[in-house]
Amino acid sequence: MLSVHQLTCFLATYEHGSLTRAAEHLGYAQPSVSEQIRALEKTLGVDLFRRVGRGVVPTTVADTLRPYAEQVLASLDEARDAVARVKSFETGTIRFGMFGIARLYAGAGLIADVLDRYPGVRVELVGQNSTQVAEDLRRGHLEAAMLAVDTVESEGLTITPVAREELVFISADPARLETPVSAHRLSLASLAMPETTYRATDSTRQTLRRMLHATGRNPTTRIEVEDIETAVELVGLGYADSVIPRGAADQLLPRLAPDAGFVSLRPRQFDTFAIVHRTGAVLSPAARLMIDLATTRIRQVAEPVEV
Repeated sequence: MLSVHQLTCFLATYEHGSLTRAAEHLGYAQPSVSEQIRALEKTLGVDLFRRVGRGVVPTTVADTLRPYAEQVLASLDEARDAVARVKSFETGTIRFGMFGIARLYAGAGLIADVLDRYPGVRVELVGQNSTQVAEDLRRGHLEAAMLAVDTVESEGLTITPVAREELVFISADPARLETPVSAHRLSLASLAMPETTYRATDSTRQTLRRMLHATGRNPTTRIEVEDIETAVELVGLGYADSVIPRGAADQLLPRLAPDAGFVSLRPRQFDTFAIVHRTGAVLSPAARLMIDLATTRIRQVAEPVEV
């Protein structure tokens, strides 16, 4: 029966052309290497080396065996590395990128999912805006992320859509919620919008700009704020209206603007959420775990997109 020890001695002998040098390379006694080679030859029923002077010359059979032996040992190395990565993963740090308002969809729940499985890990959920997280991916600061991808440049990145979320118009004025809001009506609205630092690349604003393109206008923002909670509170106080994802409206209106409501846009508009990582990257067990858990979480609150 073939053994790893036999193949290791075989490859060392093949590479060094000498049983003595192979033994020195492996840190074995020379008789031990000779014994392993003889045992391998007996198992295979062939001669692998011809003794020439103080060295050895591989036979044609040895030339045939060499790449297979290398594959076996390489596979074993990969297996050891995989186990080591998992072992490290169970006590190490998991970093995963998320779109800016992920806390409203999956933040605490996602972290709880991880810690329930691996109590010894440290978790970092990173991201204020999808474009910023995408740049972290390109620079190798993150392995993978879930992003709102309408504004993420795909160059160098693999993007796999997993869910979509409807954008809705929110207002404290019931008259403005009687029918879906058209592009023309939206162009006349006075809005409080979050993500002011990222206003040029924010996916919601980009969607609204495309929607209003036919009207020749951009969304009119009366109030610019950073966080979506402040925008919703201002809507509840009657100072402006806003457009936010449906999931955020479901969670925030009852708490921050109980007298406000929401209605669809016409035509309906959506943010698309996707798993993003660098093209060609070999993802670690930690990254694959976060991808699976984040996908499950987001599909519980947003409409799944089949890949």
